[in-house]
Order: sequence, then C-alpha cells, then structure tokens
Amino acid sequence: MTKPMTALRQRTIDLLNQRGVQLTDIAALVIFLQKDYIADLTPADALASVQTVLHKREVQNAVITGIQLDIAAEQHSLLEPLQTIVERDEGLYGVDETMALSIVDIYGSIGFTNYGYIDRVKPGILAKLNAHEPGIIHTFLDDLVGAIAAAAAARLAHDDTGEEDTPFK
Repeated sequence: MTKPMTALRQRTIDLLNQRGVQLTDIAALVIFLQKDYIADLTPADALASVQTVLHKREVQNAVITGIQLDIAAEQHSLLEPLQTIVERDEGLYGVDETMALSIVDIYGSIGFTNYGYIDRVKPGILAKLNAHEPGIIHTFLDDLVGAIAAAAAARLAHDDTGEEDTPFK
C-alpha cells in the first residue's frame, strides 16, 4: 500500500526537480553506496527507499529550508557575513552538514558512515551540485541530497535479510 502524497512532500520533490535533482539521481547514489553489499539491489528498490526517506516530515523540512537558503543566496538576499559564507560554501561553516546529519540520523550509525563517504567522494549528481558554477549556489542542496541517499542506503542495509545476525549459542 503506497502512502498518499502530501502537499509538503510534493513540494519537496518539486523543489528538488527545479534545482536539477531527480529522485532517480538520488537512487543512483544509493546503488553506489550499497552495490557491494546488497547483491540483488535494483534501481526500483533504491528509488523506493529514497521515496520512503522523503515521506519523513523532518527530511521534507530540511530539504525545503536548505533549498530556500541556497535560492536566497543566489538572489543576494542573505545578510552579511552569511551571504558570503554561503556563496563561497566555506568549509568551516558546517551548518549545511548539520542539517544533513538530521536526515542521516534517521536510520542509525550506518547513515553517518554512508554520508561521510559520499560527501567526500561526491559521485554522480553530487559532483554536479558541488561544481560551484557562477550564479548557482548549492551549499545546502549537495549535502541534503547526499544525506537522503545515505539514509536510503542505511534503510536498505537494515532491511537486508542477507545480513542477519548469527544466533547466540
């Protein structure tokens, strides 16, 4: 049974699409993270996990907030020094990663390790979002997209029946 699409969830997906991110791009990141661990992982499974993560209100709120901040920075609407910090995507800023961590925390510690790895190597759509093209700011979006993928991958890892614990004797 699929859950009905809420207005907030639809708005979140629409904003991702408007910023150049399709859910299939995020699903590709999930496959990148889990391909060596879940042998029969399909693009459809990865996409379903991304969609499940996006059902969470906390995720929707973080994505909408982050995208709004990126757009405001593109429009030079932030107060200084925040405007310059977000424009430059300064490494010591950290608020963008803090928002992302609120998403990865949903599925436990494996989400954190997934996120740290994917944030460092920036595969797929993350490389495009992190390109720092003039006039385009994705300071928050690249971290949020990586976090959604990390959480979706963690969710799959927790559900993988091939990873069951050995019973104690």
